[in-house]
Amino acid sequence: MDKDTILTALRAGIVNITFTKVNGDKREMRCTLEASKLPPQKPVDETSIKPKRKVNPDVVAVFDLDNEGWRSFRWDSITEFNTGA
Repeated sequence: MDKDTILTALRAGIVNITFTKVNGDKREMRCTLEASKLPPQKPVDETSIKPKRKVNPDVVAVFDLDNEGWRSFRWDSITEFNTGA
């Protein structure tokens, strides 16, 4: 599946993604990266800034709308996606 197509869909609205978790379980998630649907950012405390994590190009973080939290999955674990709400 094309990463750019999926990222574009995530940034534009709600996407239903089915993927296989690391433990082998199948997971369906209704998620987004659309700015208006993300939770507000918390103020940053400059004294407690942690070093940035190394970006892993094999993993994407999205906001899970049903569980109201950030989740991630591996690109190669996606078995299906669609843009239906």
